[in-house]
Amino acid sequence: VEDTAVIPVELPHACYAKDFLDVDLGQWYHEPIDFVVSQGLMKGMGENRFQPNTSMTRGQLVTVLYRLAGEPAVEGTSPFDDVQAGRFYSDAVAWAYGNEIAKGVTDSRFMPGSPVTREQMVTFLYRYAKFSGKDVTGSYDLTEFGDAQAVNDFAKAPMAWAVKTGLITGMDGLLNPKGNATRAQVATVFLRYCQGM
Repeated sequence: VEDTAVIPVELPHACYAKDFLDVDLGQWYHEPIDFVVSQGLMKGMGENRFQPNTSMTRGQLVTVLYRLAGEPAVEGTSPFDDVQAGRFYSDAVAWAYGNEIAKGVTDSRFMPGSPVTREQMVTFLYRYAKFSGKDVTGSYDLTEFGDAQAVNDFAKAPMAWAVKTGLITGMDGLLNPKGNATRAQVATVFLRYCQGM
């Protein structure tokens, strides 16, 4: 009887992004969307659409963070009048609020359906990293970006951390902190976070 070596068969990489009618597989966002969908962090928006260029909402972003944390059991609710029980983001908002990852726009309003800005996105992720025991200390000079002065005080340390760790690289020399984060941009940041942290 001959000895036969078992040769492992490389299965083709499953492409999750191809299931979405509005995802161009030749675009920069292909790999990030593939990653976040394969990991269960993000899902489509219905009708086989991912909506890569649509603004991410605050409710969607905390839901992605909640999924990244493994969707732990949540006790209690959040104090926000505009977060009703039973919505896809309800537990995520309560969890994020309870763990000081996300705060409201006011004491009583979270505004889950509002677009999340780029500075809010990195702030939520910065707080999540800190909550997860990651080292978020250190400083970075943001003056290389022409709009560094536009970053709100609450987001200065998170934005510096995000640039220093390569989570964001700027857009044509600008941070665009008040600009809305698109779903494709958020997918890219989460890919970088999960691979680099």
